[in-house]
Amino acid sequence: MTDRIALVTGAGRGIGRATAVALAGAGERVMAVARTREELESLAGEAPVEYLVESVATQEGCERIVEETRERMGAISILVNNAGIGSYDERPIWKQDPAIWRESLAVNLDAAFHLIRLSVPDMTAAGWGRIVVVSSTSGQVGSPASSAYTAAKHGVLGLMRSVAQDVIPFGVTCNAVLPGWVKTAMADADVAVEAERTSRTPEEVWDAHAREYAAGRIPTTREIAAVISFLASDAASGVNAEAITVALGGLW
Repeated sequence: MTDRIALVTGAGRGIGRATAVALAGAGERVMAVARTREELESLAGEAPVEYLVESVATQEGCERIVEETRERMGAISILVNNAGIGSYDERPIWKQDPAIWRESLAVNLDAAFHLIRLSVPDMTAAGWGRIVVVSSTSGQVGSPASSAYTAAKHGVLGLMRSVAQDVIPFGVTCNAVLPGWVKTAMADADVAVEAERTSRTPEEVWDAHAREYAAGRIPTTREIAAVISFLASDAASGVNAEAITVALGGLW
């Protein structure tokens, strides 16, 4: 084990869970955060992690996450902002519910701002830190009926690039990972909506998305987690303010 504390949000399943497992396997001391206790208990049975049941949807929730991580484990060295919600409840802009817009930005963008702001003092004081935000290929292109998700994922890249300039003089880096389609529960919900809208089965939709990639398959959560783990390591000390797409050569 190292003395580094890695805080991973959205760690109960999908990319966040794979990242928590990967970081723990690399010897980091991981605080895994998610809203669902059962998922976190299952994760703790798979990897040596601490866990905290909390939502990132409010500033107060983000404050509790950082405070409890410090109290239970110590100063934060690595922050992986992964928690997010998809676009499955969204509609074309003229039908978009303002409440959906607000919720998406709160979870997908505001939470990253709050957690970075609150965690960075630990890193600058130590002279070492790694911040990784999980955006999306939707942070590079627009999609119909996803104004909130697309805006948030574009916004988190701007946040990352600005933070990267603030923190690099202190030995801290800030980067983003941009997955394309990945088989997760959140993506399954998006695919279910797409299937209903296009009169196809979810399996047919997933097959169609796989064909969008040069590799002919969907990237795995472990592949995304491997890139996040690299950016969180000593080996990535020269990488800062970068948005790394992990999409197997997909045309984004």
